[in-house]
Amino acid sequence: MPKLLSRSFYGLVVLVLVTTIVSSIIYLTPVDPTRLTFGQRMDETSVALKREQYGLDLPLHRQVWRYLGDISPLVIMPETSWRKAYVGASTRLGDFRLGIKFPYLRESYQNGRPVSRILSEALPNTLYLSMIAIGLATVIGILLGITSSLLSGTWWDRLIVLLSTVGYSVPSYVMAIVLAVVFGYYLRDLTGLSIQGSLFELNDLGEDIVVLRNLILPAVALGIRPISIITQLTRSSMLQVMSEKYVVAARAKGLSRTQLIRDHLLKNALNPVITALSGWFASLLAGAFFVEFIFNFKGLGFVTVTALLNYDIPVILGALLVTCSLFIIVNIVVDLLYVYLDPRVELST
Repeated sequence: MPKLLSRSFYGLVVLVLVTTIVSSIIYLTPVDPTRLTFGQRMDETSVALKREQYGLDLPLHRQVWRYLGDISPLVIMPETSWRKAYVGASTRLGDFRLGIKFPYLRESYQNGRPVSRILSEALPNTLYLSMIAIGLATVIGILLGITSSLLSGTWWDRLIVLLSTVGYSVPSYVMAIVLAVVFGYYLRDLTGLSIQGSLFELNDLGEDIVVLRNLILPAVALGIRPISIITQLTRSSMLQVMSEKYVVAARAKGLSRTQLIRDHLLKNALNPVITALSGWFASLLAGAFFVEFIFNFKGLGFVTVTALLNYDIPVILGALLVTCSLFIIVNIVVDLLYVYLDPRVELST
């Protein structure tokens, strides 16, 4: 438990550092978001008022410190700096206010909606897409890796290795374009798939309906590279474990191939695969950005790319915060899985 708490603390430090560095870069960028939001013809007085409203007229260190105060759950700040939008409990200490609150991600420059609401609507779509993609990659990749290792040296083994190498070499966004054009456009009558579409769409009555088929092409596009790396890792790890003395002894005892794989090979060969899964699941959440944009899939990636194009700073920073938090959580969960699968491994600090 102490080591788990220390890992959580280090994750929090990383989150603060990443937010500070990236927000500093964004605020230093010579782009005026008020001009992008309200148009080039807006008069200078109105632009100055908007910049003051958003705090863009403040020095860099004050802008960054102000944002960190907004997202921090525990704050102490001057009474005049306390925002009405904060949701939580607070008490007054002289000219200061001490409070515990929910992180405040501000409002979008483009539509004035709370960033937390925008992200909470988009994040489930990305999570569904990423979980399906990584589930697909896990099942297919492990099966192909096991098959390749058991048939080592045969033409099946060489074919699987060749296909996994090609799959790993192709970027996800390129695969997304190919799949969208081939299966969503040219073969649409045969596949019934659309070149673009989100998980939730409006029907003719204006009601939200779930369109599961819109998950297929984005999930395959995201899953091909993880399938390739998991296949190669499983194959390599299985071949290494198969040469261990205890496996040779188990074979000598007359265990069937199924028992050998289930009881002796697979569990001990999964550690590098889990490492890949953790990294790829976190990467899928971030790497889904361009794939979602290509398929017009309304997830976190689509929202983030749109915010980048419009230079919507609160949405950009909010998406960064959510993505970084997911990376940290996934890494901690993977450390716990290591301990479960191999008791010899201790939770690292």
